[in-house]
Amino acid sequence: MAGTAVVVGAGIGGLATAIGLRRAGWTVSVLERRDALERYGTAFGIHPTAQSALERLGVGEVLRTRAVPYRGARIRTPEGQVLASLPLERIERKAGRPELLVSRPYLIDALAAELETFGDVPLKFGENVSDLAALAAGNDLVVGADGIRSAVRTAAFGTRSAPKDIGTSAWIGIADFESGIHGETWGRGRFFGMTPVEPGRTNWYATVPGATTADELRAYFEGWHDPIPRILAETDPATWIRYEMRHLHPALPSFVAPAAAPSRTHTALVGDAAHAMTPNLGQGACTAILDADSLTRAVTAHGRTGLRAALRTYDSERRRSAQRTAFGSRNLHRFMSTEHTGLRNSLVKRLPS
Repeated sequence: MAGTAVVVGAGIGGLATAIGLRRAGWTVSVLERRDALERYGTAFGIHPTAQSALERLGVGEVLRTRAVPYRGARIRTPEGQVLASLPLERIERKAGRPELLVSRPYLIDALAAELETFGDVPLKFGENVSDLAALAAGNDLVVGADGIRSAVRTAAFGTRSAPKDIGTSAWIGIADFESGIHGETWGRGRFFGMTPVEPGRTNWYATVPGATTADELRAYFEGWHDPIPRILAETDPATWIRYEMRHLHPALPSFVAPAAAPSRTHTALVGDAAHAMTPNLGQGACTAILDADSLTRAVTAHGRTGLRAALRTYDSERRRSAQRTAFGSRNLHRFMSTEHTGLRNSLVKRLPS
C-alpha cells in the first residue's frame, strides 16, 4: 500500500528521492525555497555505487551521454613534483567501471526531466518551510532534503547539530581549455584541483585560508606549476563561485525522527540536511544519491504500513556510512591543508599506487 510524501528541497538528493518514491507508487510533492532549480556549479564526481543508484532511478542516460571518466590523476607539490596517484585505478578495477565526472547542471536537469515524466509530481518554488506540523498535514512522510541549513532538521531535531565554519574559503570554476593534467596540488595551507568535465574544458577548485577577491586568490597560487596560474588568469572571475567551507557538527544521532502527534507523520533526512561535509573526498553528491536510493528502496520494500520499519532500515544502512565519509572528508581537509608539508608529503609518497 502506497502513501503520500512531501520532499523539501529540489537539489540532487531531493529530486532523486522524489523520483524513487514516485516509482514506488507514492503520491509525492516537492517544495523548493528558491524561485528556480539551482543550476550553478561545476563538476560532480560520481562513484560507481552512485552510478548504479542513478541507473535504478532511470537517469543513467545522462551519465552515458554527458559524463567523462576520471583517470590518471596525481597529487603534486606546487613545483609540480608527483607525490602519489589518486586511487582512481583501484576504484575502477574493483567496481568494473570508472569514477565519472558530470556537470552539475546536466545532472539536475536530468533528474528534473525524469520527475516530469510522471506528470503528477508538483514541484513548487518559493516555498519557505517553517512549520513542520503544518507541512505534515495530509502526508505520511516528510523528507528533509533542504541542505546544510535544513529547516526540516531544525524542526525535527533542534539546533544542537548545525553548520560549523572551518575557516577556509573554497573557489570553483570552469576553464575553457583542457589542462592536460588532472589531480590535486597540495601546498602549505592551500590546495588546487583540476579535473575533466567535458571536451575542451577543465573543472577547477581551490581552497585557501581566506581569500575574498580574485586577485587575492591568484596571489595564493602565484608561481605554482602550470597550468594553475594560466587557469586563474584566463577564466573570468565573474563566473567563479566562492563559498565558506562548512560541515554539520556534531553528527546527528539519527537520520529519521519518530512519528509526531497528531498527524503521525514520519520525518527522514537525506543529503546535506543529514550529513553536510567538506568537499575534500568529492562525495557530497554521491552520498545524497545513495541516501535517496536507500530510503526509497526501504519504503518500497515495507510500504506505507511498514513505514517505521522502513525508516529504521534506511537509518541503519546509511547513517554510519555517510557519517564515516563526512568524518574522513573533514580529516582529509586537515591533512591536505597542514602547514607541516614535509611530514605530509613524506606520508603521501608512501601511498599505494
